[in-house]
Amino acid sequence: VGLSSSVFPLPLDILEEIFLNLPPQYVVCVCRLVCRQWKDVADSESFWRERCRREGYHLRDFSKVPSNNWRLFYFLCKKRRNLIKNPRAEDEFRGWKILKNGGHKWKIEGTRVQHSNPAVQKNYVTSFEWCTKVQVIDLMKEGYNPSFMDEFQPPIRISDWYGARWDCGSIYIISVQLLDHKKNVLQNFRPEPVTIPQWNDQQWHQMEYVFKDYGPGVRYVRFSHGGKDTKWWAGWYGIRVTESCVEVCPALDI
Repeated sequence: VGLSSSVFPLPLDILEEIFLNLPPQYVVCVCRLVCRQWKDVADSESFWRERCRREGYHLRDFSKVPSNNWRLFYFLCKKRRNLIKNPRAEDEFRGWKILKNGGHKWKIEGTRVQHSNPAVQKNYVTSFEWCTKVQVIDLMKEGYNPSFMDEFQPPIRISDWYGARWDCGSIYIISVQLLDHKKNVLQNFRPEPVTIPQWNDQQWHQMEYVFKDYGPGVRYVRFSHGGKDTKWWAGWYGIRVTESCVEVCPALDI
């Protein structure tokens, strides 16, 4: 692969097939620098469209073809990830801004019952007055450029897990907003507060929502959640939250 195609010229279809069997980062960072022919293949829309097809990254809406952006579509699908920082309380409150810290304030504890994801070992706990916290995600800084977001409008999936102590009732609230470049609200997901009664089963519950067809202009996602207990008990008997998630999902898999 390190030899110039001017010495060993290859038909374009064979060269493309070779590239399709190489790691994508190698194609971009090494192959495309060898010569003009290799660069043309590595930059071609047909190459990245075929790579998407072979790896199962299918469009959700065929009317929104990512024109001249199949490479970006491929890498955004491949690198799909949770954009919330520190979702499981593994690093104290890093990444979060506390909005309300009522009662005896937010606290971090180990999970009382096992979560469906064994990696979840900690959670944030609220007190007897309102406790809320927030993260604002800058989509451009996370690699989602404005033209791609405006043209393609990939679904944005949010998820959050909440639960209560068995011996105390609690209230859970969540609000997720799509914001423009001035941080004006374009869309808002704000369901009614969830009240869990006293003497409950103490199990984890998931809140999930997908923003679709939200129009152009989305540049930030603002994720806030929290709650309190219903008994005004001193300590930390309020709602527990963990494994918060915001994902941009270009491919057809949600």
